[in-house]
Amino acid sequence: MARFLARIFPFSFRMKMRMILRVLPPLLAACSRGGGDPEVSKSSTFAAVSQPVAVASAASASSTTKSACPRTGQWALCSVEQRLVRSGFVVAPVKDKPVRRPGFSVPPAVYQLGHSRLEVFVYQSPTAAAADVAHLDTLTSSPRGARRTYVTAPTFIRSGNLLAVLLTDSPVQADRLSLALTAGAPQP
Repeated sequence: MARFLARIFPFSFRMKMRMILRVLPPLLAACSRGGGDPEVSKSSTFAAVSQPVAVASAASASSTTKSACPRTGQWALCSVEQRLVRSGFVVAPVKDKPVRRPGFSVPPAVYQLGHSRLEVFVYQSPTAAAADVAHLDTLTSSPRGARRTYVTAPTFIRSGNLLAVLLTDSPVQADRLSLALTAGAPQP
């Protein structure tokens, strides 16, 4: 078999075999050696494990002190903005007074995400949001039986006490936004 392969691949096969025979013995010797002093290996393992834990606890402490946004398990506008920024969106609040949409009992907060428009409706509780959703057609984001109020086909997003309507032509951006918001509100 080896002669047959040597005829088909005369140069590369021989080079590969020589390389394997040169590298394999030192590799096996290195893997079979003992670990040395057991006390040294235990202390180095402990130091390696304890250091990242200290860094992680310091990072979590600093993130809670810097954020003025409440972590109640419910969505707030500041937590929506933080989530969008952390998800890679460039969030620009629209300065104009938001238009109240039929079927929604709260006024929206409107953001420009590149060429897309996002309307965010934050309710006091998930039950209040569910009461509005019960009367909405989620495919058109308008009251059931009514004509569509949006120019482009909307993407309807629901997560706890948050309802959002994204107006975009990009299905990739709609998917990214849906994943960012449906992951849930920041937990306490």
